[in-house]
Amino acid sequence: MTTLFSAATAPLPRAQAQAVSDTLEQAAWPEAVAVSMSETDETRDLWAVEALYEIEPAPDDVQQALVFAGIEAVPVTIGPLPETDWVRESLAGLAPVVTGRLFVHGSHDRDARPATAISLEIDAGLAFGTGHHHTTRGCLLALQQVLKSSTPVSILDVGCGSGVLAIAAARLTRAPAIASDIDPEAVAVARANAELNGVAPLVRCLVAPGLGHMDIRKAGPYGLVFANILAMPLIHLATDLSRAVAPGGRLILAGLTSDQARMVLAAYHARGMKCVHRLDLEGWAILTLAHKTRGTA
Repeated sequence: MTTLFSAATAPLPRAQAQAVSDTLEQAAWPEAVAVSMSETDETRDLWAVEALYEIEPAPDDVQQALVFAGIEAVPVTIGPLPETDWVRESLAGLAPVVTGRLFVHGSHDRDARPATAISLEIDAGLAFGTGHHHTTRGCLLALQQVLKSSTPVSILDVGCGSGVLAIAAARLTRAPAIASDIDPEAVAVARANAELNGVAPLVRCLVAPGLGHMDIRKAGPYGLVFANILAMPLIHLATDLSRAVAPGGRLILAGLTSDQARMVLAAYHARGMKCVHRLDLEGWAILTLAHKTRGTA
């Protein structure tokens, strides 16, 4: 068994605990295996947050992740956990996620799959994206909104994590997709998930920083591009991501908080993109963009 390390907060008001939980789950570094909230005082509505890590995080790194998200310093206790399969233990507490036509579940809920839904099996593990985080769920909803008016013939998922977005898009459209991530382990997980969900022939998984892979450039532009990462990387990649979208295509951006949406949109507006749909879920914004047509602002 792998020894995991716990970073646990003292009891916090629920809104603050939720913000801490979302931030630690989304942070690229330190990268959490799992994040959970537990109620410690029902009367006062206090909750504690615990994040599990494979590598012991430095206290300064945890605090920096929180400060980057605009959260004031929160005392965090870090230490090793007894050797046990904590990832598998956490799976039992993850209920399936229903987003429109999609039913996203872990292997422990195979028997719960409804016959009328499109089921995706994605276990919690070492790559982000099980459908439980608001940004992933929002991207799945935005995907289905896009498909109401058009069907892309090619798909790109930048920063794919578990590959759930590319897999969902391939299942819904039967179009070829590229799923890329800077983390080789995430790419390996995405490749295994594509095989498990029957779309391995459609989903090609690549290790790449941003859009810096020759095969990504050769296959573009794309009818649909996902980038569920963080606000600053989205801004830094604005030129590349805008160019990756074909005329008439759509770009779905996530990983940014609602109050970061304005500065992200400004970066893409300057590159000829406009927002055609916005979804806000619990403080997170999911933006669907398209190229401006001549004469539009």
